[in-house]
Amino acid sequence: MRRKEDLPECAVAITVSMIGNKWKLLIIRNLISRPWRFNELQRDLKGISQKVLTDSLRSMEADGIITRTVYAEVPPRVEYALSGLGESLCPVIEEMRKWGLMYQELAQ
Repeated sequence: MRRKEDLPECAVAITVSMIGNKWKLLIIRNLISRPWRFNELQRDLKGISQKVLTDSLRSMEADGIITRTVYAEVPPRVEYALSGLGESLCPVIEEMRKWGLMYQELAQ
């Protein structure tokens, strides 16, 4: 988790710095429904590179938005899920979905 002194002063800028790119938002959208494995996310998020997915997951884990669970199996299984903090973003994502649907209806 980031230190308070490393965060922007503006609350909106804080949120944007943590989830404000296309891939992070789509990863969160997927994790709302259930935990996902890395390869599942990569297959579902058409166009994301392995590096960008890895970097996004690491960044969100460091920020406390997601958790990474490694299961002691052969081969090892790793799952990503929303943390409690990440789950608090669900209403934000839902409002973005509603706005997108409204815009879609207005578009010609």
